[in-house]
Amino acid sequence: MTAATSMLSQEERDMVAMVAEFVDQRVRPKVREYEPGDIYPEEFIEEMKRLGFFGLLAPEEHGGVDVSTACFALVTEELARGWMSLAGAIGGHSVITYLIRHFGTPEQRDAYLPRMADGSLRATMALTEPGGGSDLQAMRTQAQADGDELVINGSKMWISNARHSGLIGLLCITDPEAEPAHRGMSVVLVEAGEGVEVSPNLPKLGYRGVESCEVVFDAARVPSSAVLGGEPNKGWAHMMRGLEVGRIQVAARAVGVGQAALAEAVAYSQQRESFGKPIWKHQSVGNLLADMATKVRASRLMTVDAAACLDAGERTDMEAGMAKLFASENAMQVALDAMRVHGGYGYSKEFDVERYFRDAPLMILGEGTNEIQRNVIAAQLIAREAQDSEGR
Repeated sequence: MTAATSMLSQEERDMVAMVAEFVDQRVRPKVREYEPGDIYPEEFIEEMKRLGFFGLLAPEEHGGVDVSTACFALVTEELARGWMSLAGAIGGHSVITYLIRHFGTPEQRDAYLPRMADGSLRATMALTEPGGGSDLQAMRTQAQADGDELVINGSKMWISNARHSGLIGLLCITDPEAEPAHRGMSVVLVEAGEGVEVSPNLPKLGYRGVESCEVVFDAARVPSSAVLGGEPNKGWAHMMRGLEVGRIQVAARAVGVGQAALAEAVAYSQQRESFGKPIWKHQSVGNLLADMATKVRASRLMTVDAAACLDAGERTDMEAGMAKLFASENAMQVALDAMRVHGGYGYSKEFDVERYFRDAPLMILGEGTNEIQRNVIAAQLIAREAQDSEGR
């Protein structure tokens, strides 16, 4: 048992082992049938539904698996080790599951969580806008009251699983007069339908198979009861809590990609010989492997530590930001070093390491860029120091 798995129950350790088996037996042998052509992996998604992956964070009373965030992170790592896109398929869905579970009205929980738990209803979250990027305060998408309905206009960009999701957790403006702007934001639960238009797939360097799209809301109408929790203008606090889960999940994806790259490099370094010996025995290669392994292990421990903080009910924006920052930067470096170990073959599509190198940048840019993470970490360092000083 490792430090990362020691905090899990036996049932959760069995779950992680089951996911690892699914990855090794089903995903890794077939990923190349889907990834190069950017083909949606329907068969994998259907198996993931049957195995309960879409209900990991849903409560048992609504048909979910109800695992800890630490277990969720390790499951995510295993999926990303096989194909990062599959971890992305449950990413936004799990954040919206978490938000409805913790902040939804009883009616919202009853209406959505059972179907989200079995995967018959998939969800995605919509935050980023074409002109805003990580600057959510510059948001323009609005939901304006019209009788007992809300009329939504605006657009969101880089929405994962947009075409295959029947529910969108939309962060938007419900009080345009609020100062500062975030005090007038709500999370609105928008079902796919009239007034919601999904663009063709946006072409991407990596993270293929699972679509990313622009979603345009053109006078889309939803009942006023679609506001998460039933009370408007609470969305900023809701989504910031959800993003703690999202950033832990992105960190875990990075660990999975790093672990996959490390494993490929270790295997290749034992098979490939130069100057009469396996290349790992050359100090330059051996040092690379040692540093890669250290970075992956440290990233995993930071990610599980952030997950444990969240499970303990603590504020986790700093810890989740640290894990996401550290793990994603390390994944990028480990993927590059794996290519170095492979030499010229690392640049060839014959080996999986070139895919890891294409997938790794997403974790640096997604769920708030790493530059944003540094801002969050610095602000929380100062705020917590001030709190500690007041308490002394």
